[in-house]
Amino acid sequence: MIVTYPFSAVVGLDDLKLALVLNAVSPRTGGVLVRGEKGTAKSTIVRALAAQLPPVQVVAGCRFACDPAAPDPGCPDGPHEPGSAGLRRPAALVELPVGASEDRLVGSLDVERALTEGVKAFEPGLLAAAHRGVLYVDEVNLLHDHLVDLLLDAAALGTCYVERESVSVRHAARFLLVGTMNPEEGELRPQLLDRFGLTVEVRASRNPDERAEVVRRRLAFDADPEAFAVRWAAEEAALAARIAQARARVPGVRLPDARLRQIAAVCAGFEVDGLRADLVTANAAIAHAAWHGREAVTTEDVRAAARLSLPHRRRRDPFDAPGLDESLLEELLDRTSGEDDPPEGPSGDGADAAPGGGRGDGAGGEADGSADQDGTDRDAADGSSRTGADGAGREGAGLDGAGLDSAGLDGAGHGGADPDGPSPDGADGAGPDGAGGRGGEVAVAAAPYRVPLLDVPGVGDGVAGRRSRSRTAHGRATGARRPAGRVRDLHLTATVLAAAPHQAARGRTGPGLVLREDDLREVLREGREGNLVLFVVDASGSMAARKRMSAVKTAVLSLLLDAYQRRDKIGLVTFRGAGAEVALPPTSSVEAGAARLRSLPTGGRTPLATGLVRAAEVLRVERLRDPARRPLLVLVTDGRATAGGDVDRAAALLTGTTSVVVDCESGPVRLGLAVRLAARLGARLVPLDSLDARSGRGSDLGAVVRDHRNATGRDRRSPAAGGDGGSRARDYGGSGNRTYRKAV
Repeated sequence: MIVTYPFSAVVGLDDLKLALVLNAVSPRTGGVLVRGEKGTAKSTIVRALAAQLPPVQVVAGCRFACDPAAPDPGCPDGPHEPGSAGLRRPAALVELPVGASEDRLVGSLDVERALTEGVKAFEPGLLAAAHRGVLYVDEVNLLHDHLVDLLLDAAALGTCYVERESVSVRHAARFLLVGTMNPEEGELRPQLLDRFGLTVEVRASRNPDERAEVVRRRLAFDADPEAFAVRWAAEEAALAARIAQARARVPGVRLPDARLRQIAAVCAGFEVDGLRADLVTANAAIAHAAWHGREAVTTEDVRAAARLSLPHRRRRDPFDAPGLDESLLEELLDRTSGEDDPPEGPSGDGADAAPGGGRGDGAGGEADGSADQDGTDRDAADGSSRTGADGAGREGAGLDGAGLDSAGLDGAGHGGADPDGPSPDGADGAGPDGAGGRGGEVAVAAAPYRVPLLDVPGVGDGVAGRRSRSRTAHGRATGARRPAGRVRDLHLTATVLAAAPHQAARGRTGPGLVLREDDLREVLREGREGNLVLFVVDASGSMAARKRMSAVKTAVLSLLLDAYQRRDKIGLVTFRGAGAEVALPPTSSVEAGAARLRSLPTGGRTPLATGLVRAAEVLRVERLRDPARRPLLVLVTDGRATAGGDVDRAAALLTGTTSVVVDCESGPVRLGLAVRLAARLGARLVPLDSLDARSGRGSDLGAVVRDHRNATGRDRRSPAAGGDGGSRARDYGGSGNRTYRKAV
């Protein structure tokens, strides 16, 4: 028997404990999203809570866990008569793996039985198994978007609808949904964040005593799990009993009109979109009141619910981390609180201790990781939840709203503003960074804008996304193939066509079709994939001239937003002074890239070749790690090169890589160096000012592409050799041969 780490033995994590308990008391709360760094016992505490849920009565033989007292009238295994024979079993804990398919999640037609036995049989999915239990999704931010949509729709409706070839099934799917994620690996879309009822951010404690207590308990559990569980058995039994009592109390809890208006005022004051926040906050407040044994919701219940239900709904920019302004919350509550709060009833244990606090639960400490069922320890140690203004140990303390600290993401060594500033005329090498210094001016980016689609040509096999064409499990059907294993997506027409020529040889004498396993065909589908978008940004002194870097940062920020929306992985290489650095290794956390970009200083020489070499090395390593993800190189530069070696040799390292050169030259006199660089790379050329779809300059792209083509022909020759040296200079507003001579 596998022993689960006790919920009551977890140190700290008060906000997370409360959020989980509120959902256990009332599933209408809408689930919990746990955001936190690795090793903060997110998985441990979820599995621990599942063991504390009251056992359920299920109809014997029902695969959908129907309640004998009130069976689902539309159960596919029914109908069941009320009062049917039942079995008592623990509440289910179902884990949804990141690589699960849609059929595995919602269920599907049993293709093998349909073809071999001629019966239309339905095979339930994980949603059916999780009914009346807990559905746990680890790394939910890495789950495909359409699976998250299906998951959250079922959680909100309490019903799963399955429409497949020749099968239409509806069954109940009411469960406690818990998702965990590490923000460093990428964010959920705001629309999906909003579908989670509550959110909690956890971090590892920096208190040595609390960390020592985590290790002490973990070692004791590893040494003798059974003995450790016995030590905490009394606290666990008390917690389970209190959850059961609170569940029974929920239907009788009143929500006074004054408190309902208070909830509406708080949600309106925080300017959250839609009304889901109001509904979730109301349900969470009712559950909080039931947990504390109160018969009516109070302001304290509203406060605790708002701290958990609003932080992730405050995002206005995809790069914003969830957070909540505690002072604004208190102001709104004080402004709307009345004198008609009912007197508080007795709480379940006589105190507002954190759920499962038990003995030795320090304030804001860490929790222990427990071993997975496969013997691995996914979360070796956990961290404390961040607390509100009124103390770490008080139940219901909210998030501090800090989210990801952009200053902390800046990376080591980026200096502040340079008093000398960039070179006054844009000449590279001027200023304190000419010898490769670290200081420099930090330009401020404006609000991002919509950019045109930059994609990788051809059809790939990479991870699902929204940028480039790809062969995926989802999308439009483009053909059929023999299945490598079990058929997941049957192509009926291709299967029939494959079997038809062999019917006489198989001895068919009447109507029908004789099928064999090698006749089966599955659908080939084409969808979109997410790419690795590697930004290589020139941060030299010439880029800082004429305030150009502000426009560049705004453009790259807009491209980052586009990468976020298209589910890409991104990386950031910058070059200035004497070298190039990987400001952000390839990651799915686009907000981390935005933070690094905003703090990027400028100034110094332009080691263009060094930047290209560094980019080639990053792509080489990433191909080894993730060969299915196709790269897209976005080089943002004015094309000048005053340091770093041979640009042609460096560009040759990127042969075969789909590239885009964003030409950052501005002003009346342009040298056209970015045009030639694009030709060396075989890249698409995009002027900086044509990236903004609002500018109305999308037509410039065609002219620039023509320039790009000309740069590979006679335009590259000098006027003395017969080329029209001034034609390109005139296109860029220059003055003929004089501008050309400056370019060479």
